[in-house]
Amino acid sequence: MEIRVLNILHQTMADGPGFRTAIYCAGCLHHCKGCHNPHSWAMDGGDAMSVDELLDIVKSDSMSNVTFSGGDPFYQVDAFTELAKRIKEETEKTIWCWTGFTYEEILADPHLAKILPYLDVLVDGPFILEQRDTTLLFRGSPNQRIIYLHGTPEDDTAPGTIRIVHR
Repeated sequence: MEIRVLNILHQTMADGPGFRTAIYCAGCLHHCKGCHNPHSWAMDGGDAMSVDELLDIVKSDSMSNVTFSGGDPFYQVDAFTELAKRIKEETEKTIWCWTGFTYEEILADPHLAKILPYLDVLVDGPFILEQRDTTLLFRGSPNQRIIYLHGTPEDDTAPGTIRIVHR
């Protein structure tokens, strides 16, 4: 299984708390006005990488947790679900995931929702340029929520979070 990847950032601190390996994927149909990654919109952008290749990269950095961003990982939900599942089975790493879909939209679609058991934190909702707020942590506009899906890991806490335990 492959994921279209634009970039991988190692030990970034901009994509969630602490050091993170951030996987930026290609493909987004939300096309948010003012998006800071419009080059990520093309569904066929970036390079194809196998789940095995990406897992090896994630595992090679023992200090960093993981971030899925983009683009929007939910447009490649099958492959990202496989990657997230393997990360959880083979490491102790936490996974943060950014999406332009809302949590409620994801829950309403069983195909999209299948990744939720493997994510620790979901940052949901489209960026709204008219509501842009540069003081927000890890978000661009206040409609976007930081949602803890499985508790609040001590090393992944951030102000302004919502605890939702997904069943």
